[in-house]
Amino acid sequence: MPENQLFTLPEPLRLEAGATLPRVQVAYRTLGTLNPAADNVVWICHALTANADPADWWPGLVGSGCYYDPAEWFIVCANVLGSCYGTTGPTTPVADDQPPLYHAFPLITVRDMVAVHEQLRRHLGLEQIHTLIGGSLGGQQALEWAIQQPSVFSHLVLLATNARHSPWGIAFNEAQRLAIFADSSYFTASPDAGQAGLRAARAVALLSYRSYEAYGNTQAEPDDALLTDFRASSYQQYQGSKLVARFSAHAYVALSRAMDSHHVGRGRGSVADALSCIQARTLVLGISSDVLFPTTEQRLLAQHIRGAMYAELDSSFGHDGFLIEATQISHFLEQFYVRNYAH
Repeated sequence: MPENQLFTLPEPLRLEAGATLPRVQVAYRTLGTLNPAADNVVWICHALTANADPADWWPGLVGSGCYYDPAEWFIVCANVLGSCYGTTGPTTPVADDQPPLYHAFPLITVRDMVAVHEQLRRHLGLEQIHTLIGGSLGGQQALEWAIQQPSVFSHLVLLATNARHSPWGIAFNEAQRLAIFADSSYFTASPDAGQAGLRAARAVALLSYRSYEAYGNTQAEPDDALLTDFRASSYQQYQGSKLVARFSAHAYVALSRAMDSHHVGRGRGSVADALSCIQARTLVLGISSDVLFPTTEQRLLAQHIRGAMYAELDSSFGHDGFLIEATQISHFLEQFYVRNYAH
């Protein structure tokens, strides 16, 4: 597998909220080969805790033999601003002579993430993107970018995402941040800070990522006499520990706050006005059991994006279905491309 590549923005980055990052480095990965016509580019925007390797976290959809096969497509994925996987964030120095900012890292927004993506796109010399695709926070990035640069993207695929982050979603994120802030180590200048809080935050998040049915199918007890040590309890603990082993509490706070900021209508009149700017042929996918990004949010996108195709994944996995239901996603992608004269 290819290694991450690095790009440093040529100038300091002025953030939407007013602060400036003196230096921004972007970790990104490419798979496949750009064809002579340069018309086979797929740009993938990743979600909250993912990285620049979509073949790792989107199995069945990206990789050899999958729908987005590097033998056919030139695939680009960049680690987002604020993350802890190589791109500038709370745990990386923001200048050669300065330590990481940790909990003092400034507020970033989805629009700041897109500003970094756009500079990378220009650095790579990619004038046209065949397909821009993302789910959840990745979908928020893709949507914002397609509004800002409507002529660059031929096709847009949005999964389990929205035009404006909901009060429900913000409340879930705040509950997770409160769990992190209750761990006093979070406020220390250390890359390992806030681990106990992050473990609890992940357990909270899972309740919004999955569904009642999913837990019933996978965590039900076969022993009716059990009084403690339930499978569901062990599952929450395991998933919390699993995230702590690979992610940063400071990055989690920064990225969840960025998600809360998402509102395509901000400064553009309205959500409908913003969505009307999109020129890409668009596929919007909802998930029947998603309680975090309910299908009403995807239907709104399809309603206001000119000519958009809407489809729904029949899944018991909840919001995480966009990462799991690769067969269904591939089916709808095939229909979408056929409808739009194929690729």
